Amino acid sequence: MKILVIEDEKAISDSISAYLGQEGYNCEFADDYKSGEEKALLHNYDCILLDITLPGGNGLNILKNLKKEKPDVGVIIISAKNSLDDRVTGLDWGADDYLTKPFHLSELNSRIKSVIRRRNFNGQNEITFNELRLIPDEMQLMVNNQPVVLTKKEYDLLLYFLSNKNRVLTKESMAEHLWGDHMDMADSYDFIYVHIKNLRKKIIEKGGKDYIQTVYGMGYRLSTK
Repeated sequence: MKILVIEDEKAISDSISAYLGQEGYNCEFADDYKSGEEKALLHNYDCILLDITLPGGNGLNILKNLKKEKPDVGVIIISAKNSLDDRVTGLDWGADDYLTKPFHLSELNSRIKSVIRRRNFNGQNEITFNELRLIPDEMQLMVNNQPVVLTKKEYDLLLYFLSNKNRVLTKESMAEHLWGDHMDMADSYDFIYVHIKNLRKKIIEKGGKDYIQTVYGMGYRLSTK
């Protein structure tokens, strides 16, 4: 899962990064208004953590502009300002939640999970796709009620497919989702093919069907057709 943290306090960003990294998230960062708005509008994220007080502008304006372009993106405001007006404005403009600093990272994690479930999977704690059952809170896949051991990248890839059923996903979009700012570490997109091949194999070994279709010249699609 891909998270954007728009926060100018490095100590807070570092602590969020360390904790969410251990929880299996891929975090990207911006430390001012301009870079935060550019990243939020240019790239796709499962959830955005947004500070209000930023160098160069008010984070609420990022929220307002973002919701015009991407109304479905999940946003949690994280702010040292415990202002009722800011809280009401943020929620009215489309934020999913509001956390006042300081906060416990475990609570932040719970709220991120809740936003992602609500935004992508109608609040479900489990995601069912025919004989496949994914349990996001445990990062667990069951196929025909049998557990399947996935790597973090395989899990993230399957969740990305399930979030975009019947849509063609390019290798570029999958690479960005899996690697984020670090996608230049890969020499080519061959690693996408390897992850998909391994994911298919593990599902089939448990009696599942191969739902990942190759769309030649374009990418891949998860479909029952």
